[in-house]
Amino acid sequence: MEYCIFTEPQQGASYDDQLAFAQAAERLGFDGFFRSDHYLHMGDGDGLPGPTDAWTTLAGLARETSRIRLGTLVSSVTYRVPGLLAIQVAQVDAMSGGRAELGLGTGWFGREHDAYGIPFPAKRFGLLEEQLAIVTGLWSTPVDETYSFAGEHYRLTDAPALPKPVQSRVPVIVGGGGPKRTPELAARFATEFNIGFRSEAESAEKFAGVRAACERVGRDPESLKLSVALPTLAAASASELDRRAENLGRTVDELRGDVNIVGTRDEIVAKVERLVAIGANRVYFQLMDLQDVSHVEYLGEVLPHLPR
Repeated sequence: MEYCIFTEPQQGASYDDQLAFAQAAERLGFDGFFRSDHYLHMGDGDGLPGPTDAWTTLAGLARETSRIRLGTLVSSVTYRVPGLLAIQVAQVDAMSGGRAELGLGTGWFGREHDAYGIPFPAKRFGLLEEQLAIVTGLWSTPVDETYSFAGEHYRLTDAPALPKPVQSRVPVIVGGGGPKRTPELAARFATEFNIGFRSEAESAEKFAGVRAACERVGRDPESLKLSVALPTLAAASASELDRRAENLGRTVDELRGDVNIVGTRDEIVAKVERLVAIGANRVYFQLMDLQDVSHVEYLGEVLPHLPR
């Protein structure tokens, strides 16, 4: 089992806020620090001090951490052309000594595209399929060869396919609840399939679907990591849980349920044990308040009690 901290910096977090979280997560023994890739805050609040670019941030964190895995959950195919994305991720991989992971998805938040002038085509699965093929193709091309690709959306001609990542295979995360195309893309291109913000029953159903997709393409389902990303509210006492929920403009009762990870140590352990039972082998604890490093600290106290 692996355990990662997952953040949403577009809601209002500076680079220094993210650095504090990443360094705390590393010090406390978490396996990874991941962030969303968005440019506009959602819901209430003003999002100050404003957005931070995901791969620029991860490049900085690569130089200020030494062990923890670093990646996106997930980058949108609408933000970057695949040739440049492959270079960016390979560079962060080199800067981190081989710790980068790429989460890639279709994108969904049309309002942020309008706000920053980013094209947002109605149909994006074709973009995702081609970007996955191109990025992995560039990385796997031998150093003395070139890479070309001719698709409906992208065309590359004799790309030198450089630089190469440090890792022989950069982990690629594909996620989502689609019943057909998402599992197929994960089976073909990904090292990890992620499902977020779903009940245990729904997550189990999606895991079964992607395993079946692996079998259809002749891949060993055991070679694909399965993960969940869930909003998390954790504390040692009821009063501390109330305080953290209030800081988010919510109540503890609103956050409890079959989806989120909410409670004290024993409740968190029980929830994670159920996730393990349905097949998860990586859990992302989504923390929304990036000024509350003590939230990471408390989860660090829980970490030794979780299944390994």
